[in-house]
Amino acid sequence: MYPRKLTVLIENELKNPEIILLFGARRTGKSTLLNMLKDKYPEMEIFNCDNPLVSDILQTKNTETIINLFERGKIVAFDEAQTVPDIGLILKLLYDDRDSNTKFIATGSSSFDLADRTGEPLTGRNISYNLFPLSLSEIKEKTGLLKLMERLNDYLVYGTYPGIVDMNNSDKIKRLIQLSSDYLFKDILKFERLKNPDLLRQLLKALALQVGSQVSVQELSQLLKISAITVERYLDLLQKSFIIYKLLSFSSNLRNEIKKSKKYYFYDNGIRNALINNFNPVADRPDAGALWENFCVVEMLKKVEYEQRFSNLYFWRTYDGAEIDLVEEKGGEIFAYEFKWKARRKAGIPKSFAEKYNVKQFEVITPDNIFKKLL
Repeated sequence: MYPRKLTVLIENELKNPEIILLFGARRTGKSTLLNMLKDKYPEMEIFNCDNPLVSDILQTKNTETIINLFERGKIVAFDEAQTVPDIGLILKLLYDDRDSNTKFIATGSSSFDLADRTGEPLTGRNISYNLFPLSLSEIKEKTGLLKLMERLNDYLVYGTYPGIVDMNNSDKIKRLIQLSSDYLFKDILKFERLKNPDLLRQLLKALALQVGSQVSVQELSQLLKISAITVERYLDLLQKSFIIYKLLSFSSNLRNEIKKSKKYYFYDNGIRNALINNFNPVADRPDAGALWENFCVVEMLKKVEYEQRFSNLYFWRTYDGAEIDLVEEKGGEIFAYEFKWKARRKAGIPKSFAEKYNVKQFEVITPDNIFKKLL
């Protein structure tokens, strides 16, 4: 098994009373992480909420009945908690029963159901974390730096899902195609009762072909022949299911800066490639630059979240074409990043950006230096 950065963060929270909410797409390893914690903490108990008996007992909302499931003073995890109606209220009742002296963890495969169902009842009573596909640093910890470097191109094509990353290429393709079908957005189909799930696939394919480019909701609306409101709703659901990640534009009202624009990236390159059915080697692909940008943006997101940097991430562009792939704003300081698959010449920070903002650091991330910059 691969070590996960969140394990340390969660362990540090075990001594505090707040309920831990662990979000992440299906197959990113939430259940495995719980089992890794159980190996270190034998007093921990894990209940799968897909089990009808567990779900029925929780839905009684009777804390005495529920607490009979486990011994007081233990660490109790409810896996796939989003499947239980009123789970937020149930967790609140358990939290408020201070006599139980029990630490609770709940996992969910999408934030639109678990977060919405726990939001108001658990205000001030929870701390949440997001679990992503494997990061470069997590892979390095298991395989070592040399093997990580050797496999970089594979990660750009097949992604880093923990159950897929060590398969042979043929099996990776089969699993990714399976995962990128209805299974990946099973929660959306189940909880939102969408009338036309094919629209989700069409929308995702359109986004896959626009990675690294600004996305127009109106253009997507015209392409899919649905209303802009429906496009926005679907985009929101896909974000909350951890399939796509929205990056907003950075602006302080400079006259020619593009404002209120957005880009969408995929949390995993393999899923993106499965949607367009293209698993060709990076060297043979015209979209290598887009693959690299998607990969680097998400690696930076993982780094920011796992290191608890509390940063805001944006992209920046002007109407005359000056741009920066990623802007990190942290504590009033600005860090700028360009992601270049092939750096034919030394890239510099755009003059208009440097003159307007006090940039603490500017980095160009390439395959030659990514292991120094993003590990």
